[in-house]
Amino acid sequence: MSKVVELLELYNPNGVFQSDLREVSSIMRGKRVTKRDVKESGDYPVISGGESPMGYYDTFNRDANTITIAQYGAAGYVDFQKNKFWANDVCYSILPFESVDNKYLYYTLKSKQNFIYSIRNTDAVPFSLPINTLYSIQIPLPHIKVQEEIVKILDSFTNLIDALNEELSLRQKQFEYYREKLLTFDDKSLLKPINEIGTLFRGNGLQKKDFVDEGVGCIHYGQIYTKLGFSLSKPLTYVTKETAKPLTKVRKGDLVIACTSENIEDVCKSVVWEGEEEIVTGGHACVLRHNENPRYIGYFFQTHQFFMQKKQYAYGAKVIDIKTEKLGEILIPVPSLAIQLSIVEKLDAFESLISSLKEEIALRQKQYEYYREKLLTFD
Repeated sequence: MSKVVELLELYNPNGVFQSDLREVSSIMRGKRVTKRDVKESGDYPVISGGESPMGYYDTFNRDANTITIAQYGAAGYVDFQKNKFWANDVCYSILPFESVDNKYLYYTLKSKQNFIYSIRNTDAVPFSLPINTLYSIQIPLPHIKVQEEIVKILDSFTNLIDALNEELSLRQKQFEYYREKLLTFDDKSLLKPINEIGTLFRGNGLQKKDFVDEGVGCIHYGQIYTKLGFSLSKPLTYVTKETAKPLTKVRKGDLVIACTSENIEDVCKSVVWEGEEEIVTGGHACVLRHNENPRYIGYFFQTHQFFMQKKQYAYGAKVIDIKTEKLGEILIPVPSLAIQLSIVEKLDAFESLISSLKEEIALRQKQYEYYREKLLTFD
């Protein structure tokens, strides 16, 4: 920070002036490809109107280290493409002039992300970002030496975040590998249908409009695959005692399972209730009550072998569902409680490490955003 101040005093003694984006860069739109033209994997991602690639293409039309802004869909989303890519026709490529450091311009535009969202055309859905609106964005332009020093500082944050994300990805792959290995048994006599190790209760009722600020804790089926993690000990939402009376009860150790979803991945996702108090759940969910280790059962619900079984029983097109009786037919290996506990302890250790990494990434992201705003504000 002190180096930036020194450089500003040296090169910008009269302050830093603003320029329109059109005065510091050229803006190019890409060339159209459609979903039928792209592949699920490949060398060159297709950057379009979303926050992630729409697929992959056999060739590229933009070089590495290019700033992109979505023109349509997730209009206004600013990104930095580290590798060669194909820019689709709803993707703007921002190419700075010689007086502007490429990465400096990216960090500046990213710091204006919320402002860019605010100037989108919202008359129709999906939103769009007209090029004339984009051209008018104001860019503070200190001397190139100042820009380079700011980039050096911000890169140190983003490089650390990238390294932490790589570590997180590695640990998650390790966790998935050992989860499959630990929950696969050669002894097929251990396999039992879910309805033999416990009882499934299908929920009914409960809508989001029923939520209140306090009362009886509840789990809405949609929360299971949007907001909740592996387990929960304190409810996120509540209903009144009167609303709770006819709803399905959830006790400590029960699994709450989402029996309805928009895709096969989310249907049958579960959460282990670890709170002391009894809570409730409603329609499109069911409760598994059992005498096994709850976290052991929860981990099994994350396995590939469980996924392949539920896939056989799930039905529907736009909405995917699974009947409670079919869910009860799914086979689960049930070793002794001592073995279950041993497996849980190993997997919990991975979960703890992964949670710590996520917390560290969130902290570093906040630090990066704080210093980015501080460094790019020239008063």
